[in-house]
Amino acid sequence: MTLLWGGRFRKETDPRVRAFQDSISFDFRLWPYEIKVSQAHVRGLRKIGVLTPEEEEKLLAGLEEVRRILERGEVQLEGVEDVHTLVERLLVEQVGEVGKKLHTGRSRNDLVVTDLRLYLREEINNLREKLQELRRVLLELAEQHCHTLMPGFTHLQPAQPVTLAHHLLAYYEMFTRDDERLADCYRRTNVLPLGAGALAGSTFPLDREYVAELLGFEKVAENSMDAVSDRDFVVEFCAAAVLLMVHLSRLAEELILWSTPYFDFVELDDAFTTGSSMMPQKKNPDVAELCRAKTARVIGNFTAMATLLKALPLTYNKDLQEDKPLLFDTVDTLKAVLEVFPPMLATMKVKREQMAAAARRGFLTATDLAEYLVRRGLPFREAHRVVGEIVLYCLERGKDLEELTLEEFRRFTPLVEEDVLEAIKLERSLDKRALRGGPAPEAVKARIEELKNSHKSLKNYG
Repeated sequence: MTLLWGGRFRKETDPRVRAFQDSISFDFRLWPYEIKVSQAHVRGLRKIGVLTPEEEEKLLAGLEEVRRILERGEVQLEGVEDVHTLVERLLVEQVGEVGKKLHTGRSRNDLVVTDLRLYLREEINNLREKLQELRRVLLELAEQHCHTLMPGFTHLQPAQPVTLAHHLLAYYEMFTRDDERLADCYRRTNVLPLGAGALAGSTFPLDREYVAELLGFEKVAENSMDAVSDRDFVVEFCAAAVLLMVHLSRLAEELILWSTPYFDFVELDDAFTTGSSMMPQKKNPDVAELCRAKTARVIGNFTAMATLLKALPLTYNKDLQEDKPLLFDTVDTLKAVLEVFPPMLATMKVKREQMAAAARRGFLTATDLAEYLVRRGLPFREAHRVVGEIVLYCLERGKDLEELTLEEFRRFTPLVEEDVLEAIKLERSLDKRALRGGPAPEAVKARIEELKNSHKSLKNYG
């Protein structure tokens, strides 16, 4: 059993305790960051004279050899407590006793959180790149469907006419906010804890700013006790992940609904659907359903992470070992969902005719009719009542607004003229809603151009 501690103990750790507390099974993935942090620490120790140039050279070369060993998978994890123990053991095997100088001036408490910050910093960038791809696909789809008419819904009931482009750009805005949250989280993640030691710093005159520069951290943690116990950046990332997954889940839910024969707005590609083992006619949106389901997993990780911290006294506590499985699972889940979502969207078939036909049911221009009457001098509340009576008349006769004659409209109010028939057309309704942020095709096209100009660096999908 390889340990970084034990001199003060008379008895061996019970094997059941070792099995219970060892973290190598999940923190092994931090080894690239462990080596990177150790290399920077070695250079820092040499800078303040703790290591000789020869020792520095030997340790750096040894760490590079450890990297190669781990990359080749030539390592036995049995009996190893954690990734820190593993790297130090392998280093001592390569360079001898000088390897035991590596841990001078540091603790596993400040080391693990430094590794974790480096890991998360890299993963945030990876996720932002994948999210950028999703936004690019949405932008391309929107550009193709600026005139694809569809019903907009409130309460999942037909409300007013919009276009598919406008609908998709609503999600684009959500995902843009998600990207901004990740960028903001990166800023607070990019802080160096190393040098905080176990909780009270070190008696060695460590040059923390020098090590921060080597590792690309923007600044150093200003309080050693906070540095080793802070997991706010993990909670913040998990919170940002929750919102991102909620947005993905909402879009997945709409794709699931739209692909049913009762909506029949889209058909998901065969490559992103599955069948039934019993019912040969089935084409199931399993990918979208799993994306929706995995949102619960990410919400659970966030809740667990916040609960983990809520009663911890300062500073480090073994409870914090449990942060890594929660964080790793959240990162892995996000990456998996963002890997399949863009191509699922890019390959789906949009059924324009069915969308347009649905928009012609449900009295989507009733508000336009009320506003027409307001412009003729009727107070809005009275206009609302009159249009409600007209809708009831249509329901009783199985008609829609566009099917009514001028004479039928005049049964309810003498204010209408021939131009009312134009005012209640779906296309006219859309064109009139040209204010910034509205669904008019020209307003949507202008927004798409703005977004395209801000994303010129995006690579083409596929």
